[in-house]
Amino acid sequence: MALFDLAWARKTGGQFVLRIEDTDQNRLVAGSEQQIYDSLDWLGLSPDESPAKGGPYAPYKQSQRLETYRPFVEQLVADGHAYYCWCSSERLAELREEQNRQKLSTTGYDRLCYGKTREERAALPGFSETPVVRMLIPDDAPLEFDDIIRGSVKAPRPDDQVILKADGFPTYHLAVVVDDHLMGINTVVRGEEWISSTPKHILLYRWLGWELPAFAHMPLLRNTDKSKISKRKNPAARLMWFKEQGYLPEAVRNFLQLLGYAGDEEHEVSTFEEFVENFSWSKVNTVGPIFDLKKLDWLNGAYLRSLSADDLADQIAAFASDTGQWVDPNDEQLAVLRQAVPIIQERLVLLKDALPQLDYLLESDANLVIEPTTVSELPDNAAEILDAAIEVTGSVDFDAASIQADLREKIVDGMGIKPKFAFGPIRIAISGRKVSPPLFESMEILGRDSSLTRLRSLRAQI
Repeated sequence: MALFDLAWARKTGGQFVLRIEDTDQNRLVAGSEQQIYDSLDWLGLSPDESPAKGGPYAPYKQSQRLETYRPFVEQLVADGHAYYCWCSSERLAELREEQNRQKLSTTGYDRLCYGKTREERAALPGFSETPVVRMLIPDDAPLEFDDIIRGSVKAPRPDDQVILKADGFPTYHLAVVVDDHLMGINTVVRGEEWISSTPKHILLYRWLGWELPAFAHMPLLRNTDKSKISKRKNPAARLMWFKEQGYLPEAVRNFLQLLGYAGDEEHEVSTFEEFVENFSWSKVNTVGPIFDLKKLDWLNGAYLRSLSADDLADQIAAFASDTGQWVDPNDEQLAVLRQAVPIIQERLVLLKDALPQLDYLLESDANLVIEPTTVSELPDNAAEILDAAIEVTGSVDFDAASIQADLREKIVDGMGIKPKFAFGPIRIAISGRKVSPPLFESMEILGRDSSLTRLRSLRAQI
């Protein structure tokens, strides 16, 4: 939603407003507000106005605007568009249970309190001392409206929605209408689950004599099994998860652009500026797009490959430091990282995968660990191969091409060993593993002395 809000604001010269809609105090989660700020800032989708930045319509937290809403509630009651309801929560639960038991086609509040004074209602069962305020939905409620994405949309008939709760807080339905009007919001972008609520909002706009905004209901994202994405079930629904995994914000933003324009294969890799320039509501696919992390992985790899080696090294170092993957790297390690980045850049997908691939280059020779099982699985001719490698390493011009050429001449051609087997023991000596980034480039980065030390260390274990 934020991506499309900001794109539309930039396309039309408008303002992107972040409002914290915290009227349901029972559902507040500690830290969630800060997570919104952090997520939008990381993605480069920072709002123009917000509780943190301020703006001409502050405050931007609904819990701080309670006195703003009450006059409109009183106006709606005075005009006969709303009424007080004293039904207790127990009575409402019993009503729902009875309606479900009877399998009624139409459910909702039965208007027991409508038209009654407090005293009249108090004489009946299920009375609560503190009333709520409900909308009085007319028989001719507007059930069809224009949507700038979907065209003409039909919604089910609403029931008498509570607009002011017993705790004095408005519900979302009243607060969002009042705030959107007072803050000059002319385009409301939200998920398709709010289509059923739009008739209530249209009524409130009409009753209060305000001009309707344009409505755009976006499709909901789906898991690969086509179920609705959920923060409780899918960690990828939490934006900061992507930062923690090592995705670039540019790639995530690009991925979200593709999800919004599901099926737009011609513009897979595009900047936010290009997205704004070509923005159109008509491109939004109303079929809920599949949240496919494989596509994001491909995009992130493309963005990583587009970076210069130095920029990528800086990104890796910053990520590793932020996540505790790398604590207090010294200048020598940072220099090695800059040298090593090109040997993994083409295959790198996530920033978090970089250091685990390169750790053998950043460790001291003494700290390189080779598992005993790996040593025990060396071929019978490993000692002979390592002796030849030590001889070559001690005299060759120490660049990757020369190292490869001389080792191939000495071991593959001279000893008649196939390349697949010729370089295995050398790779284990240099990296401590059977599979590693390019061997000869790794030796060049380590330098002659470290390469010799590692080759001799493994030779001594055989």
